[in-house]
Amino acid sequence: MRALEHLIQQKGVPGVVEMVPSYSALLVYYDPLVVGYDALCASVTAVTRELDTAVLPPARVVELPCCYDDPELAFDLEAAAVKLGLEPPELVRLHAEATYHVYFIGFTPGLPYLMLPERLRIPRLDTPRTALPPGSVGLGGGQCCVYSVESPGGFWIIGRTPLRLYDPEVSDPVLLQPGDTVRFRPIDRRTFGEIAAAVAEHTYRPVIT
Repeated sequence: MRALEHLIQQKGVPGVVEMVPSYSALLVYYDPLVVGYDALCASVTAVTRELDTAVLPPARVVELPCCYDDPELAFDLEAAAVKLGLEPPELVRLHAEATYHVYFIGFTPGLPYLMLPERLRIPRLDTPRTALPPGSVGLGGGQCCVYSVESPGGFWIIGRTPLRLYDPEVSDPVLLQPGDTVRFRPIDRRTFGEIAAAVAEHTYRPVIT
């Protein structure tokens, strides 16, 4: 879906105002005063013929610092480790060593859909929580979730990032983009506080390569 989105952008298909990729579909918003539905479908169908030769721009690698070692931030770490048959440090190691692909953004503004390594796949909580803090890093089913705003959730929370995945106060409010690669960097509680303070003052620059 990323390739199709990229080609539609490259070709400048008339009338397209926004696109939202997912695992297996691409939602295309269009202006009906500019292009009709049938004409748009014909244009998109023509673009799909070039998918086999499409070359996507290089993926960004985004580092998310994550504090795993404070029970107030990683309140499900020990229970999740037990459920997975791991020691907490081993769970942290496996999670932080993995590389994650951002398939799409959804559910709440800026929330990335990331797939978990097979060893870390875990059933979601039987009873979802009514509110989880922004930045909470969780495991559930086959996905890793980083909550972008306070919201309900049924994932096991094993850490928290001090970065804001969604910040309406800045010109580019969503940190991650579909196609990005994400790496988690373990940090201690003190470093978490320092980064959080810099983020609040808009002086922290995420590590993006």
